[in-house]
Amino acid sequence: MIKHRNLWLQVLLFIITLRIYGIYWYCSTFKEMVEHQDQEENAVLWTILALTPTANLFSFWKHGGLVESVTNNKYPQWLLFVLLIFIGLAAWLITQLELNKLATQEA
Repeated sequence: MIKHRNLWLQVLLFIITLRIYGIYWYCSTFKEMVEHQDQEENAVLWTILALTPTANLFSFWKHGGLVESVTNNKYPQWLLFVLLIFIGLAAWLITQLELNKLATQEA
């Protein structure tokens, strides 16, 4: 089940926890998107890969693919991949806004 998350609260948590919330968010949203699509992926492993130099590229590519699938190809995988590398805030915003829409539709 996809959770609806308050964007401003996330920004506050990100700042207060000195970016640790960002790791939690990445893992949680990864897990939610995988479960939503009935896939068998380990979100914790992919999050650890996201924190590892070079391996993070594989994790970012996978995360971008999940967002592409969840949004019915509204945002291409390559775009989210590039945003995660260079403009993480934009990737987070796109991902969370789309997940919030999906959470509202499911409710």
